[in-house]
Amino acid sequence: MSDPPDERRRLVRPPSGGTAEGRGMGAKVKTADNRTLSSQQWLRRQLNDPFVKAAKAQGYRARAAFKLTEIDDRFHLIGKGSRVIDLGCAPGGWVQVALQRGAAAVAGVDLLPVDPMPPAHLIEGDFTDPAVGPALMAALGGAPDLVLSDMAPNTLGHRQTDHLRIVVLIEAAAAFAVDHLKPGGAFVAKAFQGGETAEVLKTLKAHFADVKHVKPKASRQDSSEVFLVATGFKGR
Repeated sequence: MSDPPDERRRLVRPPSGGTAEGRGMGAKVKTADNRTLSSQQWLRRQLNDPFVKAAKAQGYRARAAFKLTEIDDRFHLIGKGSRVIDLGCAPGGWVQVALQRGAAAVAGVDLLPVDPMPPAHLIEGDFTDPAVGPALMAALGGAPDLVLSDMAPNTLGHRQTDHLRIVVLIEAAAAFAVDHLKPGGAFVAKAFQGGETAEVLKTLKAHFADVKHVKPKASRQDSSEVFLVATGFKGR
């Protein structure tokens, strides 16, 4: 669900000035000679991140699992027997959470390959490919109770272009949810502060009883990442 910094630049500027110790950065990266500055900063965060350590201890594939567990604890989205679709599912942390919390059927898609997690059905492909949506629905075997989206584009460093790429993915995920969710269902999507348009929010508010912005504790505080949580799908 998260790419190393060489593939995806963060949308906020890293701290500048002072030493790692002075900024409370914790463990230093000993193998920094052949790494870019952004790679060193990313690895340092990983080494000192309590959620990374907890994910390893609990067998989760990614620290992002804790973002979904916190959201689900608050909104009770995953029930026993639920059908769940996960858009942008690599490396599989959210799929793990859905299965552990009682989902009966889970289907996911990502551009990257994901190690199998039976009984989940995982597709390697581009969600925006017109053939992928029907394939997900066929794998799920019925209308989803929950559509998840942890999709984020690889940023290019041009703010306006990156903003548009983010909006396109949010709009596509929201449209898929509106087209396929079971009445009463829910939609959770990664966004970024200012990264969704008023039109997206208008669409969600028209089709869901409640729409909120949520920033889980596992979402790094220096990140502009937030999550849209839409509950009580009204139907099409």
